[in-house]
Amino acid sequence: MAPEQELDHFVRVRGSQVHNLRSVDVKAPRDALVAFTGVSGSGKSSLAFGTIYAEAQRRYFESVAPYARRLLLPTGAPKVDDITGLPPAVALQQRRGAGTSRSTVGTVTTLSNLLRMLFSRAGTYPAGASERLDSDAFSPNTAVGACPECHGLGRIHRMTEETLVPDPSLTIREGAVAAWPGAWQGQNLRDILVTLGYDIDKPWRKIAKAKRDWILFTDEQPTVTIDPQSHPVQADYYYNGTFSSAERHVRHTLANSQSATMRRRVLQFVDSIDCPVCGGSGLRPEALAVTFAGRTIAEYIALSLTDLVDALRPAANRAEAGAAWESTESGELTEVATLIAADLVARTQVLIDLGLGYLSLNRRTPTVSPGELQRLRLATQLRAGLFGVLYVLDEPSAGLHPADAEPLLDVLDRLRRAGNSLFVVEHDMDVVRRADWIVDVGPGAGELGGEVVYSGPVAGLAAATASVTRPYLFGDRPRASRQPRTPIGTLRLRGIRFHNLRDLTVEVPLGVFTAVTGVSGSGKSTLVCKVLGDVVTRHLSPGGAPPDAEESDGGDPDAALIDLDQDASIGVSADGLAGIDRLVTVDQRPIGRTPRSNLATYTGMFDAVRRVFAATDEARQRKWTAGRFSFNVAEGRCPTCQGEGFVAVELLFLPGTYATCPTCHGARYSEETLEVRYRDRTIADVLAMTVDEASEFLTDLPGAARSLRTLREVGLGYLRLGQPATELSGGEAQRIKLATELQRARRGHTLYVLDEPTTGLHPADVELLERQLHHLVDAGNTVVVAEHDMTVVAGVDWVIDLGPGAGDGGGRVVAAGPPARVAAARDSRTAPYLAARLAR
Repeated sequence: MAPEQELDHFVRVRGSQVHNLRSVDVKAPRDALVAFTGVSGSGKSSLAFGTIYAEAQRRYFESVAPYARRLLLPTGAPKVDDITGLPPAVALQQRRGAGTSRSTVGTVTTLSNLLRMLFSRAGTYPAGASERLDSDAFSPNTAVGACPECHGLGRIHRMTEETLVPDPSLTIREGAVAAWPGAWQGQNLRDILVTLGYDIDKPWRKIAKAKRDWILFTDEQPTVTIDPQSHPVQADYYYNGTFSSAERHVRHTLANSQSATMRRRVLQFVDSIDCPVCGGSGLRPEALAVTFAGRTIAEYIALSLTDLVDALRPAANRAEAGAAWESTESGELTEVATLIAADLVARTQVLIDLGLGYLSLNRRTPTVSPGELQRLRLATQLRAGLFGVLYVLDEPSAGLHPADAEPLLDVLDRLRRAGNSLFVVEHDMDVVRRADWIVDVGPGAGELGGEVVYSGPVAGLAAATASVTRPYLFGDRPRASRQPRTPIGTLRLRGIRFHNLRDLTVEVPLGVFTAVTGVSGSGKSTLVCKVLGDVVTRHLSPGGAPPDAEESDGGDPDAALIDLDQDASIGVSADGLAGIDRLVTVDQRPIGRTPRSNLATYTGMFDAVRRVFAATDEARQRKWTAGRFSFNVAEGRCPTCQGEGFVAVELLFLPGTYATCPTCHGARYSEETLEVRYRDRTIADVLAMTVDEASEFLTDLPGAARSLRTLREVGLGYLRLGQPATELSGGEAQRIKLATELQRARRGHTLYVLDEPTTGLHPADVELLERQLHHLVDAGNTVVVAEHDMTVVAGVDWVIDLGPGAGDGGGRVVAAGPPARVAAARDSRTAPYLAARLAR
């Protein structure tokens, strides 16, 4: 290597063609904070993660023995000519929906491991204990540690006669056994009871107790022949029916159903309580009998991280003072105890410095936001003490209140000063202004992007007139002022007691745009998505599953029991619900779990496209229906890849990978299906179109044109119709859901609830989204968002600010009113940032 190259402190990329990048050449300095900016879909993540980080990973894997590579995640070589000056890299990406119901803050940060070791080696054991327990005995996720009653979940779910039969005055025919399924299944069970000699027309309470218990709780499943004469609809055939008790039906649904809607329905018949054996800790009694400084391990993991540090600091201070003994009867004053306690305090303090002191070790990760989860992983890297590493971060400020972003920036600065490089994909202009260097990608999205508009010191972007980021970074983009709307009513919620909301009363104006603000952990999402959502759901569908219900637990059966049974509307009294006809919750969960789900299928436009292909002369001659043009149907899809478009390739001594299908070359369809053309385009050609291209091609197809128009209005014109759902960001998924709602016909007064809708969006994309939300309100609906973006908050009609702090330090309304009034509130941590935005 030449001497001048050795002194080159830049990472240089030459000829990157990853995704939409157009043979990009760019350089970025090492040992600096470099911000990658651009609108959503411009190619900035393709450059930072898909090119730079991917190449660093590929080089690392090259150094690993071939056999060991089989144990690592597969990684392909990025499509790039050359990268020089590249140090080892670590990626910290946003992960939505990560973790199962057994994954917690403690397991993610490995702090639980240290705490278990502390109790195992230094806890005070009860008199008569024969030996010390292994650290696994203090984990609810191990066979030796899990409570035998609840299997480590901490909760038990039981069914009683009261939960299964809410109204004992009804007869079985009238639906007394409410937990049973409806329609023909419920009728079948009633017919079986008639055949078995039960009187289904007698009020439930008058049936003998032994018979009631058998109907509800028996494990027996007798099969009987149903006489057609006794069938209510006078069927003319005999059939065999198998009985299932109400309890058995509920348990079978919870264990086997993949539908969150069905699980939610049966959970209303389940009484969920803390396990009486372990008190909700999920641990065996032997582990709960061990204490450290007077507390059990269950009590420690339930403390906030701030309180945890306070509880362990006395033991940690003994390590600093050298006041530990070599041995003691309890073990609490040994050198082992003080060293572990000191390490726990040091590691936990990093989390507190990142603004996460309100979390507890037993907080389940499915309830932790992506921004919180990324900070948890960032704290782990801080303690690693690495030097000379390239950290590639995906929007570290995502989901953060401006007050929480300050300590995050301090942490990033500490990583940089320690001799590391930070490449940050970022939309928050306050973070970008703190960068040493900026790489702006664009100017547009998709095929309109893929170029480096500017690369250099931040101040130099002011001269890049083609940059969409420039006006937002330097504050020279004017914003239209709005007159606050007048509410058409008020939804008043009283007695809210959920998570950190304690006996709260909240008034939500109807017919206007409301933003709920507050620092991370103040209770915003709890109020907006849980309490408000559950209250309105119960009003609209009392006793049933919520409308527009979606999968929320990733198919984890434990999550079905733990998370779905928490009804935040319990004990809440509400006035003003009569003015709401419909509830729509728009969040950032994926629109699908597999590559088969895509933009076209989710919005419903693909049905119209398939119908128009089926209506062609060629298709009619072959007697093909619209089903032939679905890549999920065997008749029309490629037989090699089964409609996936790619095939898995297993390599001996190398990690498996995916390759484009050799038969259909990614088209997904069979050759025969692709012979049918509409306007000289195949069905695969249409799926390969961007929304912008399809808008012109399908302009006279009403079923598709409406969907395409709304997708363009929310800034998604660059996406391809067949782009797999697994490749979409959370922000893109949320806007697709919003566009799907916008294309629907109006059905009364709708309440739209959104949780941090601007997360992951460039300011230009935020403007488009904000415009659509205001259109919804102008159409006579109500929009309520939990939001951190002060630009959006400054333009709403009403603000509800929660706080003043996080966790136990929050959960109350600090200020409420128009933005200007909240900006003047003294106790609000939101006020100074909102005031600064209003002053621009």
